[in-house]
Amino acid sequence: MLNHLPILQVILPLMAAPSALFLARPRLISTFTLTVCTLAFGISMLLWHRISVLGPWSYALGGWQAPWGIEYRIDALNAFLMVLVTAMAFVVILASRDSVEREIPLHRQGPFYILFLLALAGLLGILATGDAFNLFVFLEISSLASYALIALGQDRRALWAAYQYLIMGTIGATFILIGVGLLYMMTGTLNMADLADRLPQVAYTKTVYTAFAFVLVGVCLKLALFPLHLWLPNAYAFAPSMVTTFLAATATKVAVYVLLRFVFTVYGFTFSFDHLPLQEIHLILGLVGVFAASLAAIYQDNVKRLFAYSSVAQIGYMILGFSVASHMGLVATLLHLFNHALMKGALFLALAAVVYRTGSAEMSHFAGLGRRMPWTMGAIVVGGLSLVGVPLTVGFVSKWYLVLAMLERGWWPVAVAVLLGSLLAVIYLWKVAEVAYFKGDERCEREEAPWSILGPTWLLVLANLYFGIDTDFTLGAATLAADQLMGATP
Repeated sequence: MLNHLPILQVILPLMAAPSALFLARPRLISTFTLTVCTLAFGISMLLWHRISVLGPWSYALGGWQAPWGIEYRIDALNAFLMVLVTAMAFVVILASRDSVEREIPLHRQGPFYILFLLALAGLLGILATGDAFNLFVFLEISSLASYALIALGQDRRALWAAYQYLIMGTIGATFILIGVGLLYMMTGTLNMADLADRLPQVAYTKTVYTAFAFVLVGVCLKLALFPLHLWLPNAYAFAPSMVTTFLAATATKVAVYVLLRFVFTVYGFTFSFDHLPLQEIHLILGLVGVFAASLAAIYQDNVKRLFAYSSVAQIGYMILGFSVASHMGLVATLLHLFNHALMKGALFLALAAVVYRTGSAEMSHFAGLGRRMPWTMGAIVVGGLSLVGVPLTVGFVSKWYLVLAMLERGWWPVAVAVLLGSLLAVIYLWKVAEVAYFKGDERCEREEAPWSILGPTWLLVLANLYFGIDTDFTLGAATLAADQLMGATP
């Protein structure tokens, strides 16, 4: 069984989704989903242990060796991301029962868990596969499930948000598919390792450049890079709280993985950065994204929407690390990718607790919550400090390495811009804290959310602090993944 862990990681949630249809009651389905997520997290930990000891693992489906058959290839990069995705799925489902019962009608609660498992299977498939077309297929599985999950929101605007995401996501997926088709036309293969071997022979042709452009634009739309982010604020604001938490912690992170995989593994560092203005384009888009999204967040009255724009800004930080095109920049990107999932996971779970008690994430409903819901607001404060990058939090670690990468390149103005972006985060986080702690009735009674929500929330809050102090796992994993990517390990 241990020899089949790569395929089990994908098959488990993929087969569990239709199997859950046979469980009539939503509570049984939620327990079943939690069991599946727990097993998936265990498999990801076993995969990470094996990869860190023995190196990359190639798994041939059906005994057909690559490039003739479909290959799952697990290395440090996707094993690291699998740990993140499955851990966040486990925490979200652990916290979901009360929140889902409050925000989603009874007849839709079962479909929520089934769609969640499909989305998880799609994300894990994207990470595991070594085949470019298979990557597109799993991308569509996760995307279609995500559209439906967003549409489950009580607010009618959730339907418009899901439709908007569907249109934008379909455009992005179509661009990726066109790019993959052009690569196949030029090389006759879809295996990503084989593509890396064959592309140098036809690298500097118009078709290959066109394929690169299509893939790049499609992936940047999926990861919500400014100005291709317009689908994200509505999707996060109007989706059910648990859907928002899961998507914020995983979906955009997996899209960043796809960008790294194509740029470093398939096309290679030399083609991507030495012959194309990729560095300059992403540097500009990353910087503009940090400041434009942070400024937009300051003027939001809905706190879920505020943190959605904050996510766009944080994606800008990841792209800044990517644009440095160095080992240190790649480490900073991977660190922030992992750390941002912990930050936003904690913040959106805390917002789920607020929505559970107040029925809304509007700023006006936060008046007095510092006294009414001290544990919930404490989680938002700690998560916010991590978002700013205060020492002893994960946000400080990744921004520290990002600044080091900028200074290593001699880009000190960009390093200053990173610090200024963090100051903008202070402004919109202070808006929330001011309303919660300095407005409202001082004599109000405490009315916390259930510990079924607060427990997982504080698990992520403590993770923000623990991994901000002990960086052995995160830094070690990011460094190993960067070593393999920069070494052009397919």
